[in-house]
Amino acid sequence: MQPDQREGFRLKKLVIGLLILGLLLSLAGCGVIPLASEKTSGQPPQKAGVHIVTSFYPLYIMLLNITADVEGVTVSNLTRKETGCLHDYQLSPGDMQKLQGADILVINGAGMESFMDKVMRQYPQIPIVEASQGLEFIMHDGHPNPHLWVSLNGAKKEVDNISRQLASLDPSNQEAYARNSSTYIEKINQLQSEMHRVIDPAPQRQIATFHEAFAYFASEFDLQVAAVVEREPGSEPSAGELADIIEEIKNKKVAAVFTEPQYPTTVAEAIARESGVAVYALDPAVSGPDDKNAYLDIMQQNLEVLREALY
Repeated sequence: MQPDQREGFRLKKLVIGLLILGLLLSLAGCGVIPLASEKTSGQPPQKAGVHIVTSFYPLYIMLLNITADVEGVTVSNLTRKETGCLHDYQLSPGDMQKLQGADILVINGAGMESFMDKVMRQYPQIPIVEASQGLEFIMHDGHPNPHLWVSLNGAKKEVDNISRQLASLDPSNQEAYARNSSTYIEKINQLQSEMHRVIDPAPQRQIATFHEAFAYFASEFDLQVAAVVEREPGSEPSAGELADIIEEIKNKKVAAVFTEPQYPTTVAEAIARESGVAVYALDPAVSGPDDKNAYLDIMQQNLEVLREALY
C-alpha cells in the first residue's frame, strides 16, 4: 500500500470512529443506554413495585385488604384457592414457580405450612412474614392449633401482625398498610359485634365440629366443642372412635354437628343419623371467591347458620 493510500485509510478509520462515538453519546443522552456514571454508581437497579405471595386463601384475602389501592404492590396466592387447609399439602412445580418473582412471602405459621423447608431451600432470599408470630395458641397434643383466622379476634390479630411486618420490609408504604389494616379491622369489629349479639344469648352451647378448625371460634363465642369428628381432614375415625363420638354427642346433648364445605360429609351424616342431631355446614374461610370482602361474607353466612342451629 502506498503512503498516500495508508494515510487515506487512517483518515477513514478516524472518521468512522468519531461517528460511532457520536452515536453512542447521543444514545446515552437520550437514556437508551446507561451512562458510565450510572453503571458505576454502586446502586442496585430499582425493581418496579413489590410483589407479595401468600401461602393460602385466608391470608390472600387479608392481603387484598391490607394492600388495597397501594400503588405498585401486587398480591398473588401460592396454592390454588380450592386447596383448603394446608394439612400435609405438597407444593407442585407450578406452585414453586410462583415464588420466582416474589419479594415477600406471607405465611400463617404455627405448623400450617409443612412445606416451608422446601421453600427456604429453594428461595432462601425471600423475606417471610408470619401472621401468627407472637400470638397465643390453643394446643392440641403438644402442637399449636394454627387456625387463628377462623376466630374474628384471631383474624384481627393476624391482620395487624402482617401489616406491622410488611411496614418493616416496605417502609415506603407503611402508612398505607396501617390505614388499610385499620379500615379492615373496623369492618371485622362491626361484624363481630353483630355475631356476639346473636350467639351470646343462644340457649344451645354444645356443638360437634368436623375438625379442629373452629377451636378459636368456639372459645371466642363460649361454645363448647363436645366432639371432633376428624382430628385431621381425611383421617376418618375408626368404628370404635365413631361409637364414642356418637355416645358423647348424645350424653352432652349436642345441638348440631358442623361439617365444612371443603370436605366430604359422609361420616358426619352417619353420626347425625345415629345420634338424631342435625347437620349444618360452617365455613372456615379457607376457599372462596377472589374478593376482598370474602372473609366477611363467609362469616356472615356462618352467623346465619348458627342462628338456626343454636336456637
